[in-house]
Amino acid sequence: MQTPRLTIRKFCESDFESLYALLSDAEVMRFLEPPYSREQTRDFLNSYALCDAPSVWAVEDKRGQWIGYVIYHPYESDSYEIGWVLRRKDWHKGYAQELTTALIRDAQTRTHELVLECVPEQAATRAIALQNGFIHAGKDGNLDVYKLSLHRKADNH
Repeated sequence: MQTPRLTIRKFCESDFESLYALLSDAEVMRFLEPPYSREQTRDFLNSYALCDAPSVWAVEDKRGQWIGYVIYHPYESDSYEIGWVLRRKDWHKGYAQELTTALIRDAQTRTHELVLECVPEQAATRAIALQNGFIHAGKDGNLDVYKLSLHRKADNH
């Protein structure tokens, strides 16, 4: 998947060091989980990224620099979950909005609804969700759940 400035692609084994740098960064992980060890990063790569039906996809900029990943996978019966985790040096560049737009566009051919989850303190994520028409749908544990109803352009089911 392409955006004007980014490429969303399958993960490769060679993405490990970049992924580890991201997931071990305490500031990046502040609203997600405690920073990951190398072993936890390896488990994440193998379980969520390198599998046959990945839950996460690598993101590169136009120079081919790895900048993070998106969450994009089936969630419930007819919904997909989306999200993103980006390197700190790539924050405040509009990439999260660009990725959200691309995922919404792609999802219109796959599902009827998108779900985005975040802790209440994630103001930037909440703002992007609301700017894109997501509605606060309640809580799942300590996470706020936002949903976007889609009008599918093609019925693939």
